[in-house]
Amino acid sequence: MKEEISFNDFTKVDIRIGTIIEVNDFPTAKKPAYQLSIDFGELGIKKSSAQITSLYSKNQLLKKQVLAIVNFKKKQIANFFSECLVLGIENEQQQIVLLQASKPIKNGEQIS
Repeated sequence: MKEEISFNDFTKVDIRIGTIIEVNDFPTAKKPAYQLSIDFGELGIKKSSAQITSLYSKNQLLKKQVLAIVNFKKKQIANFFSECLVLGIENEQQQIVLLQASKPIKNGEQIS
């Protein structure tokens, strides 16, 4: 387990739901990845790099709702700027399984 944090620390993390609207290959990434465009409703469209190619095809990802941290600073990965961090859990095969809501939710809604 990681170090204990306060509730105030947790409230600084802005986790929202969004819908993947575009998926592209990312051949210049060090590890296999996709470039994602995610619609977060009123927050707009944000881009993210995601190392999820072993479990998800581009077609499987289109229109999928995902959870992401949207208030990280931009991170440059090769020639691409990632604006949010899509959330997932690493399984026993070291593959990332995406976290998602059990029912459709309006894009941009924040976890609570």
